Amino acid sequence: MRTTIFAFALLMLGLGNAAHAKTSAEDIEQAAHRFLEAFADEQSERGYTVTFETGTIDSRLALASCQAPLAVEFTGDPWRSAQPSLQVACEGERPWRMFVTASVAIEGPALVAARPLARGERVTSDMLTTQSVQVNASRRGVMRDAGKVQGMEVRRPVNSGSVITPDLLAAPDAVERGDHVIIVARRSAFAVTSRGKALASASVGEQVLVENLRSARTVRANVVGPGRVEIPM
Repeated sequence: MRTTIFAFALLMLGLGNAAHAKTSAEDIEQAAHRFLEAFADEQSERGYTVTFETGTIDSRLALASCQAPLAVEFTGDPWRSAQPSLQVACEGERPWRMFVTASVAIEGPALVAARPLARGERVTSDMLTTQSVQVNASRRGVMRDAGKVQGMEVRRPVNSGSVITPDLLAAPDAVERGDHVIIVARRSAFAVTSRGKALASASVGEQVLVENLRSARTVRANVVGPGRVEIPM
């Protein structure tokens, strides 16, 4: 009888301890580390090298026990910041969430100026080279595909060896002020064309005022290509 009572008491003590179990700082650090390891492995397959370090969590921290695996995600874009925060969350019966700091360095190929670039130059392949850089060192991002930047215009002087970021380049004007252009008035599959004159400069995707040379009317049109604008009917 005493043995049975003693065994029952031990069982109840164990259940009590389980009910009051906590998620420790170590549990959270391990979850964050596993998440960053998986991110590093994924980027490695794409040709990037990722090194990381998680911030220190107060060892006295004790949150409610989580029955499900801890969910971890970036709260910012790790490609735009070397100090992205991580959110660690429990989605169980007693949900909670907290933020963990991290240092993440992503090394990989990016376009770099092969020589000094002057404002207004049109980019050609010989102006650029590809080097391995920390691609998330700048919030402005990097350019990786040389084919996508050829023909673009340099917005301001660039030193040799500088990483090419999107803000350094602009799409060239497809239409310049005074140019004669083809105006296309389109409705579904039906289109009417006429000739006009651009009253301002604009690149593809922008709007521009155009004078219709036949009617002398001024219309606002979308630039769709070099020397071509379109007006929806």
